[in-house]
Amino acid sequence: MSQPEDRERLVRIADYQFGHRVGEALFAGDLRIERSKSGRPRQVHAPEGRLVSLGADGRFTLGTEGGRRLLGIGSAPANRVVVGDESEPFVREGKNVFSKFVTEADPEIRPGDEVCVVHESGDLLAVGRVELPAIAMGAFETGVAVTVREGCDD
Repeated sequence: MSQPEDRERLVRIADYQFGHRVGEALFAGDLRIERSKSGRPRQVHAPEGRLVSLGADGRFTLGTEGGRRLLGIGSAPANRVVVGDESEPFVREGKNVFSKFVTEADPEIRPGDEVCVVHESGDLLAVGRVELPAIAMGAFETGVAVTVREGCDD
């Protein structure tokens, strides 16, 4: 596949996974695409860092740079799980988000979705995979709400 065909495919996947018209903004600018041995796009990098990895299931996993771009595209609470001061330092270090510390979550997220974990101030803390439905986050006193893949220590 050529670079334009790759970009078009990546945009379609992002629009499906994260919402209509997200893909064009997520994959704007210069991209470097790493491929698997079979030639399939595997990771997508921007000059600032890794945007996404494309899993065997055909879905993206977010990198922190992809999370930053995703936050800049949609309005809150889309693709977000919000936490307060108490868990902020732990999440930045890459520790999981526990349900009792969630203050807000996108009502559309489902277990298995990729999300941005943000502080109440709006700062990106981490990216990861949702483990609980949005309605259960904050309502439960125990359990992991988001398995953090990568924390943002900046």
